[in-house]
Formats: sequence, structure tokens, C-alpha cells
Amino acid sequence: MKIVEWIGIGVFIVLCSLGLLFLRRELIARGRGTIELSLRLSTLIPGRGWSPGVARFAGDQMRWYRVFSLSIRPRRTLTRGALSVQERRAPAPAERLVLPADWIILRCTDGRSTIEIAMAGTTLTGFLSWIEAAPPGAVSMRFATG
Repeated sequence: MKIVEWIGIGVFIVLCSLGLLFLRRELIARGRGTIELSLRLSTLIPGRGWSPGVARFAGDQMRWYRVFSLSIRPRRTLTRGALSVQERRAPAPAERLVLPADWIILRCTDGRSTIEIAMAGTTLTGFLSWIEAAPPGAVSMRFATG
């Protein structure tokens, strides 16, 4: 009987964790202005290191949250004023295994490091508009050609 109890407790913990993940995502997306966006956390192995997440726009910041995390704090925050797009490309063959087929990869810089982000082609226009938009009197962003 002890084994059945431990299995029941394990299943209960797994279901509670999944419930918390869904609740967290709903809380993040509640304020609108969210998109699905994958961020490349590691470039050690070509085509690997992508982590799925949700990005939320809050004024001049884009806050990125990992999908499979219980943290309520963003894993990465990007500021519009420091962000510039360097390159746009389609996923490499190895990246097509982890990213949807219609996604576009952007290589960006935020003033201190290079970041690779991937998003749906339909989301790309809105993201680029957000980067270009600036409050009155602010310096407009420059895009690298290539």
C-alpha cells in the first residue's frame, strides 16, 4: 500500500507543477502585449541552446520569461533604446528541429552582448515596429543592413 501512496503523491506533485506553469503563463499574458519568442541561451553547439519563452512588452522594455520555469521574474530584459538588429535569417537545418518552420531568427545587440532571438514571421513586423518606435524627442534606432 505504501508504493501506491507514493505514486499518488508523485502524480499530485506533477499535476500541481503543471498547474502552476499554466497559471504563471496566464498571469504574464494577462496584461496583453505578449508574444511567443525563443531565446538562444547557449551557442556552444551550433543549432542548439534555444529556450522557448514568452516576451512581454512593458514600455521601453521587453521582458522574456522561460516557458518551463516557475519564476515570476523575467530571465532576460531588453531595453528598446539599446537594442539593434544586426542580421535576419532563416533557421539552419539543425535549428529546424527545435524551432517552428515559419520562424525567423534575429541577431541583435543590446550594447553589451549579442543576442539571438527567434519568432514567428507574423510577429516579426510588430517586433520591428516596437524597436523603431520611440517616445517624442528620443533618438531613433538604426538597423544594420545585410
